[in-house]
Amino acid sequence: MAENNFDVVFIGAGPGGYTGAIRAAQLGMKVAIVEKYKTLGGTCLNVGCIPSKALLDSSEHFEAANHELEAHGVKVSGVSLDLNRMMERKSKIVKDLTSGVDFLMKKNKIERFLGYGKITTPNEVEIKAEDGATMKLAAKNIVIATGSVVAELPFMKVDKINVISSTQALSLETVPKHLVVVGGGVIGLELGSVWKRLGAKVTVIEFADRIASMMDSQMTTVLTRSLKKQGMEFVLKAKVTGYKAEKKGKETEITVTYEDMTKNTTVDIKCDKILLAVGRKPFSEGLGLEELGIEKDKRGFIQVNDHYQTKHPNIFAIGDVIPGPMLAHKSEEEGVAVAEILAGQAGHVNYNTVPSVIYTWPELASVGLSEEQVKEKGTEYKVGTFPFTANARAKAIGMTDGLVKVIADKATDKVLGVHIVGPRASDVLAEAVIAMEFSASAEDIARTFHGHPTLSEVMREAALNVDKMARQG
Repeated sequence: MAENNFDVVFIGAGPGGYTGAIRAAQLGMKVAIVEKYKTLGGTCLNVGCIPSKALLDSSEHFEAANHELEAHGVKVSGVSLDLNRMMERKSKIVKDLTSGVDFLMKKNKIERFLGYGKITTPNEVEIKAEDGATMKLAAKNIVIATGSVVAELPFMKVDKINVISSTQALSLETVPKHLVVVGGGVIGLELGSVWKRLGAKVTVIEFADRIASMMDSQMTTVLTRSLKKQGMEFVLKAKVTGYKAEKKGKETEITVTYEDMTKNTTVDIKCDKILLAVGRKPFSEGLGLEELGIEKDKRGFIQVNDHYQTKHPNIFAIGDVIPGPMLAHKSEEEGVAVAEILAGQAGHVNYNTVPSVIYTWPELASVGLSEEQVKEKGTEYKVGTFPFTANARAKAIGMTDGLVKVIADKATDKVLGVHIVGPRASDVLAEAVIAMEFSASAEDIARTFHGHPTLSEVMREAALNVDKMARQG
């Protein structure tokens, strides 16, 4: 067993696991990583963040060729969709990046083990391979980084044919005629956007009274208006209660039933695919946690302290299996923090500056508190907004939907939250994240140079407008 003794074993090779493993190796530890799938990178890289962004960008090009390029004086005719080629491009991007992660494991001398990891004692991980063979690793420390899986409804299970999850929605062989999306969160809106651009009718059914209910309500109103202009349909305050699938010749007709909670009526809607996008749940089953007395809440989240330690101080948990936003970059920072804590350093994650992005077009990006959350805290605040319609760069590229919103403390001017709906909002937001990390004021952003003409000038103007000093528009 000498060769299978490690300073730390990471169970799960997603963003948290592989990033934490790399940092631990950089700090001089002997590291192993256990992954049940043949490719590294977890859900994010294989069937999540990366392939969805590849399809979002490809479908945006298709949409532009059909509807937007003529305004730029570029005439295109005979535009057609080669879905196979689009999927091949997506797959190549995923393959290139998973190969890159594999290279980083070798470069940092991290030993990789293929199989299902289970913690049998506080210092031992058992690995079960596909063929049933088992082996054991001895570890001074163990980090659970197993991520999350698709959440289902009791009456609506993913069958991969009629009811699909995000995984199948990333690899459809044909464009659905009518895609019903159950859930108006990040996954539903992004993948709904992809298939709408490629020719599907898309209807989003959402239980709440607005889409993306975790975001600032003013911004979700702006996003909803923009997505409706693109042809997406929304049914809000609706509770899905069931579905049935019937063969109609060679095709299957699906009927989704929902309760309209505003009118107290029951409604049926016909479609040929259902995308179940009601969220994700922690993958914390079958890891041996119960036998070790490691506590989980009723949703399956592993309970940890401020240093990510479970009941056993040498067993840690990070990422989607612990409470908090299920985001790849949050998992990465927690992986690094644990590695640094193990090395005796002050590993730390600032949860006040975790950015959130919905990669629709326009994008919705956010960091810090929403206006509703600021009100709930009872903090006196001031708000500055500025639209992309008044921005020269946005006009030049022909993408002017949206605005930037800066929320600041009324007494101190400290930035409490920044919210953006607009072109490349995910990139523009980075400035706000670092500003909040350094406890900047709205005035700090307003007095900082911003290149002209750039989309980032909308951020400056919104910051200026916190004190009603915007100079453009």
